[in-house]
Amino acid sequence: MKKIKIGNRLVGEGEPCFIIAEAGSNHDGKLEQAKQLIDIAADAGADAVKFQTYTAEKMYSKKTPTMKYLKKDKLVKKDETVWDLIKKIEMPREWHKLLADYCKGKGIIFLSTPFDLRAVDELDEFVLAYKIASFEITHLPLLEYVAKKGKPIILSTGMADLSDIELALDTIYKQSNEDVILLHCAINYPVKYEDLNLRAMQTMRQAFQLPVGFSDHTLGITSDIAAVALGACVVEKHFTLSRKLKGPDHPFALEPDELKNMVQAIRDTEASLGSPIKKHTKAEEEVYRLGRRSLVAACNIPKAMKITREMLDVKRPGYGIHPKMINAVIGRVAKVHIEEDDILTWEMI
Repeated sequence: MKKIKIGNRLVGEGEPCFIIAEAGSNHDGKLEQAKQLIDIAADAGADAVKFQTYTAEKMYSKKTPTMKYLKKDKLVKKDETVWDLIKKIEMPREWHKLLADYCKGKGIIFLSTPFDLRAVDELDEFVLAYKIASFEITHLPLLEYVAKKGKPIILSTGMADLSDIELALDTIYKQSNEDVILLHCAINYPVKYEDLNLRAMQTMRQAFQLPVGFSDHTLGITSDIAAVALGACVVEKHFTLSRKLKGPDHPFALEPDELKNMVQAIRDTEASLGSPIKKHTKAEEEVYRLGRRSLVAACNIPKAMKITREMLDVKRPGYGIHPKMINAVIGRVAKVHIEEDDILTWEMI
């Protein structure tokens, strides 16, 4: 399975999970709030922090019906459309350099998802990879344009079936760009665990022979840990300063302490997975020697005495003769005087 380089990080099987803290539109149009989000992501130990670059004019027709979840959570006013909402939360394009420079100072990778061709060009100077949202997997002109930039592409696949992914990859590959990471994703806000289908990651990995990760919209971190255990090489998760803030992405995002806990849980999960070889570890060495059992004298055994079963017991520690050899010991003769509770070795008999 190929590995893909983003900055100085290799992404793929056997590498640490590449964690993207998704700020999205949770800056609420305030530059200082955007910088606060970068601070939080860097402090949490994320590898990258990601924003979104779009305009309402290029994203939605003004006649697009408003999604039910936006109405249900009162994220749009009664007389507002989804177009109106997107217009309010656009990120100013002049922020790209400011945020990219701020990220560099914090030692975290800056990313932003482009939703139109102009955004691709404007981000090219500042991003090491392009992240494509699930909604854009059928936007083939966008995929083609991004692929021509020659940078790695992280492609979310929410709502997509294998044929959608195949068409998207074919579009990208035709531009001589094969540095693609696929992200499994379930589109709902928030997503229920029973709708995640994390095993689809394994199907995608087998079908396309590419690194596969997970873009998550659940409220907790359980699914992210499960995804890493299933081999996710990337995890992307929305975060916010507070879920009480107004805006479409705040209600299902992690708060700062939760983001930090998620990063730590992922690193702990990776450490826990370890090696597929089943044997005792160095950490178990002392207990392996002292906590297992071996053959022990059940009574005093005089020198030259023939050993019977009644003279033997099986006790800790485990550095004497293995209990499986008990029948080989019975009938042998003691070379030395053996005291009760002595740990038997082959030199004694």
